[in-house]
Amino acid sequence: MTDSPSGSTAAGRRADRPGEEYSTRAAAGRSGGGLGVGLGRGIAGFLLILNGLYGFFVGLAAVIKGGFFAFHSGYAYHWNIHAWGWLQLALGIVVFAAGVCILLGMLWARVIGAVLAGFSALASFLFIPYYPIWSIVVIAFDVFIIWALLYPWRPESAAY
Repeated sequence: MTDSPSGSTAAGRRADRPGEEYSTRAAAGRSGGGLGVGLGRGIAGFLLILNGLYGFFVGLAAVIKGGFFAFHSGYAYHWNIHAWGWLQLALGIVVFAAGVCILLGMLWARVIGAVLAGFSALASFLFIPYYPIWSIVVIAFDVFIIWALLYPWRPESAAY
């Protein structure tokens, strides 16, 4: 292949340094993510918002009317339902705010969101005696959120 005066080769490749060629597709891939990156993190942000709202309302219900939740004795972890409600209320507000920041594209919110999703999964694990099936569903959502926020999306590995 021969180089043209503009620095590109006949095959649509450009040589920045002598002897080095790379495709324009790979160069474009280094600049940012594609649709999958935005979609996965967008879903994670949306799920964090829903998770935060859920935590807020569960905490509110526990604070206002603690007798709403039925406790099964025999579970290793036992919490005061009123204190648990305040913890869920505060965690729900912070998780909601992190989800909004992720949708706004703030980079730091990805790490904070993953940490908060981990705390949410732990809180849901401790909430299993009150609502077992829903707690397991929330834990599964939290695992997806952590994966979507921390996966090192490399556009070069995507099929073109």
